Amino acid sequence: MARRQARAAGGRWLPWLGLALLPLAVPPAAAPGGCPSPCYCVATPELVQCRYERLDEPPRELPASVHNLSIAGSNLSVLRRAAFAAARPLPDLRLLRLRHDNIQAIEDMALQGLPSLRTLDLSHNPLLSVASGAFSGAPLLRTLQLNQALLAAPLEEQLALALRNLSLRRLELAGNRLQELPSALLPAGLEELDLRNNSLQRLAAAELRSLEAPGLRGLRVSLGANPLRCDCALRPLLAWLRSSATRVLDARSLRCSGPPPLRGTSLLRLRPEGLGCGASEGGEAGRLETASYVFFGIVLALIGIVFLMVLYLNRRGIKRWLHNLREACRDQMEGYHYRYEQDADPRRASTAGTPGL
Repeated sequence: MARRQARAAGGRWLPWLGLALLPLAVPPAAAPGGCPSPCYCVATPELVQCRYERLDEPPRELPASVHNLSIAGSNLSVLRRAAFAAARPLPDLRLLRLRHDNIQAIEDMALQGLPSLRTLDLSHNPLLSVASGAFSGAPLLRTLQLNQALLAAPLEEQLALALRNLSLRRLELAGNRLQELPSALLPAGLEELDLRNNSLQRLAAAELRSLEAPGLRGLRVSLGANPLRCDCALRPLLAWLRSSATRVLDARSLRCSGPPPLRGTSLLRLRPEGLGCGASEGGEAGRLETASYVFFGIVLALIGIVFLMVLYLNRRGIKRWLHNLREACRDQMEGYHYRYEQDADPRRASTAGTPGL
């Protein structure tokens, strides 16, 4: 009897248990504005990451509330107009990271629909073309990261046009093999400039004067991992560094890459007057001295060639002159020999010694 009652009670609860387990057995449908299928959202849809999914274009169905979007290891190639807001604007997107995405061209208004974007990371992309209105859709952009993104082509003029209407506060240009300060890329109001790991050997006086422009007097620079050559051409930078050490964030880590006697020496331990300009040190004055010696040698060589040509063209006259000179010398020597024989004759000597004869 007890068993029958238990079975009856279990039969009554089975339908309710099935209803409770039904949501677990059937996957829920994706909600509008949810996480796009090739990506994943961390904690909330506000952080979307699409890593190494080999996307050919940015995902279209992004959550409207996304704050941070990261796409890495894809093949985006070209960022076209409204590339991230083609379906609808993303009013809350503040950070956009696009590293290692093989981006080669950025067209006009590529950031349209991103009114709150403040940080854009385009590092490690082989940029070849940047339209003048590439960043026009992001008026609040304050940080632009272009580390190892300017190696494929010289883009200084194109970037200067694209940045002219922005109010950047931080610009990162590390690892781009820059050999001089990109003065055209320094908008007024810039506060931080990252030039680490480039090919800077020095900063000329004109480049340093550009850092003293009215809108750049608060600019702080990072210069680490550059092959700074400590010769007399570095004197302007060294003097500026001593007077504005707080403006170089990594001043204590700056080291000489050459010449060999100074390799590894901290720049803050050097004095401008102690930097030489010898030819072996590669200084400008040394190069001028070497050039002057080369010029002097060329002049002497030309004089020697002219002299030899004169000798060759007048070889007959010179031969005649040498013959006459030899005959004159011979006559002179014969005269000396005759006089010597006369003075050495004993008969003349005895006659001269006997008085009255």
